[in-house]
Amino acid sequence: MGLLSQLDAAEWLALVQHELFLFATFFFILGALDEFAVDLTYGWLRLRGKAATGRVDEAELRARPLAGIAAIFVPAWDEARVIRPMLTHSLLAWPQAEVRFFIGCYRNDPATFDEASIVARSDARVHLVVHDRDGPTSKADCLNALYAALVAEEERAGRRARMVVLHDAEDMVDPAALAALDMALDHAEFIQLPVLALPQPRSRFIGSHYCDEFAEAHGKVMVVRSGLGAGIPGAGVGSAVERCTLARLAELTGGLGPFATTSLTEDYEFGLNVGSIGGRDRFLRLRTREGRLIATRAYFPSRIDTAIRQKTRWIHGIALQGWDRLGWNGGFLRTWMKLRDRQGPFAAFLLALAYLLVLGSGLIGIAGWFGLFVPFKASPLLATMLAICGIAVVWRALIRAIFTGREFGWREGLLAVVRIPVSNCIAIMAGRRALMAYIATLRGAEAQWDKTEHLDHPASLMREHGSI
Repeated sequence: MGLLSQLDAAEWLALVQHELFLFATFFFILGALDEFAVDLTYGWLRLRGKAATGRVDEAELRARPLAGIAAIFVPAWDEARVIRPMLTHSLLAWPQAEVRFFIGCYRNDPATFDEASIVARSDARVHLVVHDRDGPTSKADCLNALYAALVAEEERAGRRARMVVLHDAEDMVDPAALAALDMALDHAEFIQLPVLALPQPRSRFIGSHYCDEFAEAHGKVMVVRSGLGAGIPGAGVGSAVERCTLARLAELTGGLGPFATTSLTEDYEFGLNVGSIGGRDRFLRLRTREGRLIATRAYFPSRIDTAIRQKTRWIHGIALQGWDRLGWNGGFLRTWMKLRDRQGPFAAFLLALAYLLVLGSGLIGIAGWFGLFVPFKASPLLATMLAICGIAVVWRALIRAIFTGREFGWREGLLAVVRIPVSNCIAIMAGRRALMAYIATLRGAEAQWDKTEHLDHPASLMREHGSI
């Protein structure tokens, strides 16, 4: 105690800086080991042939008749800009007579209803469902309304659907996706296809950073979860569930519907809930012989405010609500994946601390250069930990570049490395907002649904440039 009392302000600052570096590097190394464990597992699964992306003949797959009715649920609040190109493209991509599109509109959103009606009048496979409540309600509430409409339609037609496929109004479906889902449903009750966030030339950093995150998450992490049987969370799009399994989930809620209206991430919970009632799940990665990944493609938010709002909802729903709603049961592997899913708030805090420490060290270094301050000297332990962190950062950047480059080419792979700080900064701001929102709910406030604004549909822009 006597020694501490003799320290001057500069020495105190150096001591605090040193201890904070130890704290940050310790948890960064833990996180790096966790990610490295996933990398090793992915490599092990690849060696055993359990992670390879299958190859299919697209013409042969699409010629395969559907085994039953496929009901496509598309909730649509304030989607007038994208709902018509989405439906137009989807109906052309999936011409099968067994397809039924159920579009969830709202009575106080005439613009979306009018756009969807234009398509519905030309194709009887499109069913418009007008919610009996003013919007916006939650996405889960709209999905439950679509489920009720499906039940009514089945009773009227005297025929039950084989599967329900979930999509959003901004999605560009793959022509081979529906047949692939129908085929995979012979072996599982819940199927999730990959999601590809498309690069955005007008938003090379904010909008395109989603490319890197989804390329790695749906090229590696979801493959590992599926290979280990550790539970497949739904992505909300490109998800198919067997019809009887959906009915079982609806029965568990006492008739309220199969989707959790009080959750901000009902899609994430939905996939895990299928597994919790004994349903088999599978993450399905297939490529055509020409090399195209059979996946759902979409543009993600291109502005910083909308990106932060979207990720706030993800962190709030998955990390914070998920802890309350889903608990920690399910065995070691599922608990490991839940822990990874719920690290968002702490990861945001750790990233913020790391950036502050790096910035502070730079300022102190400049002050030391002018003789105004004596920078602290790292202990051998801290020097070793900093070196490990540096190696881990390089490794993580390399892995991200590889997975992004595999889907979008080497240029995007290189840009993925440059976009890492952008991704981190958005995560920091979203983590803070999510924590504040969660604390507000603990005090009695309702969880707020921040819907993502969609301005462009991939099919429209590709048609403009002659890509499709």
